[in-house]
Amino acid sequence: MKVSSLPDVTPAGSGRRVAIGTFDGVHLGHREVIRGADTVLTFDPHPLAVVRPEAAPKLIDTFAVKRDLIAELGIKELVVIPFDRDLAALEAEEFVQQVLVDRLGATHVAVGENFRFGSRARGTPDLLRESGEFETRVAELVEVEGETVSSSHIRGLVAAGEVDVAARFLGRPFIFEGEVVAGDRRGRELGMPTANIVPDERFVCPGHGVYAATASGHAAAVNVGVRPTFETGRGLLVEPYLIDFEGDLYGQVLRVAFLERLRGERRFDSTEALVEQMWRDVDMARAIAERAATVSRR
Repeated sequence: MKVSSLPDVTPAGSGRRVAIGTFDGVHLGHREVIRGADTVLTFDPHPLAVVRPEAAPKLIDTFAVKRDLIAELGIKELVVIPFDRDLAALEAEEFVQQVLVDRLGATHVAVGENFRFGSRARGTPDLLRESGEFETRVAELVEVEGETVSSSHIRGLVAAGEVDVAARFLGRPFIFEGEVVAGDRRGRELGMPTANIVPDERFVCPGHGVYAATASGHAAAVNVGVRPTFETGRGLLVEPYLIDFEGDLYGQVLRVAFLERLRGERRFDSTEALVEQMWRDVDMARAIAERAATVSRR
């Protein structure tokens, strides 16, 4: 998939089938918008980070994860609009003409029914339908188990630790991405070396607890929290233990796919009791990851 910044896109005569949206999470609702498109038009940073920074949400995905998820849908080109004050001030009609028609040469445009764009969010799906330059498809909101699929709902589920429920709305596991940094080697001392990741506050992070996950092709048991058994003075950490993995991950960007919450984070009376529970967690995480892999192969 080709990735382009809008200013670098060569103006096209016509031909692009364009899906437009922020697409944070690339969830089941977003996939319905993207269905049938060959080009995805998205925004970076999130528009609210520019228009109303105090209301900007923690994002579900890093841009790299979003890019790869969109590529998996068979999209030929991802066009990124650098969102700034000038773009926020652009009238909706100007956006249609300058971006969709003149720059992208769109023949088909798809958006979600709650999509808004242009100055003061005046642009609506109906305004797109009024254009005679392209056909417009408005995707209805998608429901799962009677709940509307939305990025805000998914953020809440992840933050509450309900990653298995979030996966049903995402259509895949929640993916956490971060760089592995040096820690205090406490896990190594306990016989279970972990990859330490300091969460980026711009992105949603699963609530405190222990999770089954996968990372770099391995089953993993992941602790999210502050390790209350030890007086470390450290802040929040995401600590995956990659089962049956040997090697050095320092400095690497690791993607962790969260499958299920095993238990809450708690203080243990002794290091021995903690280690016993950690190995029970590993056995459970391995079983859950193997079951998930079996299901995905069907």
